[in-house]
Amino acid sequence: MTMIKAALLALLLCWGGAAAADVAVPALSGRVVDRTMTLTQAQREGLDQTLREFEARKGSQVAVLIVPTTAPESIELFSIRVAEAWKIGRKKVDDGAILVIAKDDRTLRIEVGYGLEGALTDLTSKRIIDEVIVPKFKAGDFAGGIIDGVDRILKVIDGEPLPVPDEPLVSAKVFDAIGEYAPLLLVGVLVFGGMLRRLFGRLFGSLITGGLVAVVVWFVVGTALVSAALGIIAFFFTLIGDALISGGGGGSRGSWSSGSSSSSSGGGFGGGGGSFGGGGASGKW
Repeated sequence: MTMIKAALLALLLCWGGAAAADVAVPALSGRVVDRTMTLTQAQREGLDQTLREFEARKGSQVAVLIVPTTAPESIELFSIRVAEAWKIGRKKVDDGAILVIAKDDRTLRIEVGYGLEGALTDLTSKRIIDEVIVPKFKAGDFAGGIIDGVDRILKVIDGEPLPVPDEPLVSAKVFDAIGEYAPLLLVGVLVFGGMLRRLFGRLFGSLITGGLVAVVVWFVVGTALVSAALGIIAFFFTLIGDALISGGGGGSRGSWSSGSSSSSSGGGFGGGGGSFGGGGASGKW
């Protein structure tokens, strides 16, 4: 009995040591995560742009991960851990795919979400690996293999009927534009709003200021909802502006600046909640 317990303990220790040595899943910092510096900045940005535009048009999320090694795990076990952590693809649509490359191990895998398994089948994934990616990897053209492989993956997904992507009410570009002109708008509201209030009275001066802000924002971003919202904010700001300034206008200024900053930072990439079940294919070169 003692020997059996000792053997079980040794087995558990070995298993625990192996588990502790597993490669950590990198943070999802973008659509292309390259821990090996295989791609140049221009190549990463170009690939990221392609994937971003595809997601905006089709809805599916596709990501690329390049790591030195997955040892002691197989690339299959590592890839499914990545998929579970990143949750690429839309929730309940599960239309995500991840191209995982372990450069030093000379292995790669296409991990496919549940919703794409009918189009990006195991056989199709295997053909993309063997016929498109691996030949270029063998020739030392890693960037070409990744770009061409991703291009083929996108073409396969493009032929799959999927739900139309949801249109965001306000895009990141709109917030970027607002953030760029926010200081000018704030100064305009403070200076010209005060002048108009003195000329036309508190109520009408505030109405004119709000209308002018709405028109200016409309010309800058071309979005009626945002224009109306900022026009209303400018109206109330002008209406009670003297009270705010006398009570410490610096607080209002900081609040405007903080809002535009958080809007800009909201444009980062994240998984949409997609699920994976181990579909896909692996390869070597």
